[in-house]
Amino acid sequence: MKQLHGADGVPASLSALIPLSDVRFRPYGIGDGDRLRRMSDRLSTKSLYTRFFSGTPRIPDAYAAQLAALDHWDREAMVALLDGEMIGLAHYVRDHARPCRAELAVLVADPWQRHGLGRRLVAYLAVLAQRRGITGFDADVILENREAMLAIRHAWPAARPRTRDGAARYDLPLPLPAA
Repeated sequence: MKQLHGADGVPASLSALIPLSDVRFRPYGIGDGDRLRRMSDRLSTKSLYTRFFSGTPRIPDAYAAQLAALDHWDREAMVALLDGEMIGLAHYVRDHARPCRAELAVLVADPWQRHGLGRRLVAYLAVLAQRRGITGFDADVILENREAMLAIRHAWPAARPRTRDGAARYDLPLPLPAA
C-alpha cells in the first residue's frame, strides 16, 4: 500500500487536525486534470478498487477524460481542495432516458475519509443538480465498500439498496434529508 499523506505532506493520521473550514469547495475546472492525477498518490489500492470496481494503480485516464469533458449541466463535478491540491471529488452524469435522475459517484483521498468531506461534496453537488432539474441520484456501491454504504445510510436514512452482481444500487431522492 502507498504511504498516504495529506495534500501538504502531513501524515494521514494528522488529517483530522485540519478543519474542513480550510478546505475549498468548487466545481471541477478546466485546469484540474493534473490535480486529479496527483490525487492518485493519496488513494489506496482499496479506495481505487471500491470506486472504479477494478484493480487499477491510479485514477484511470478514461475517468480523467470524462471529467475534462464536463458540460456543467448534464455532467457536473465538485472538488474539494486543500492548499491547491484535490482531496475529494463528487460528480454526477444525467440519465438521458430519465432526465430527472443522475448517476452519482464520490472519491475522497484516504486521509480525508470518514471526516465528512464526501457528505459536503455531495451536498454542494445536490444543490447544483436540483437547479438543473435533477430530482434524485442513483449510486452503485460495490458490496465490499461498507464505508460508502454507511455514509449513504447516514445521509439518506430511508434509502434501501437493491443488490445485484456484487453491487448495491441506491435510489437517493433530492434534496438530501436534513442532517
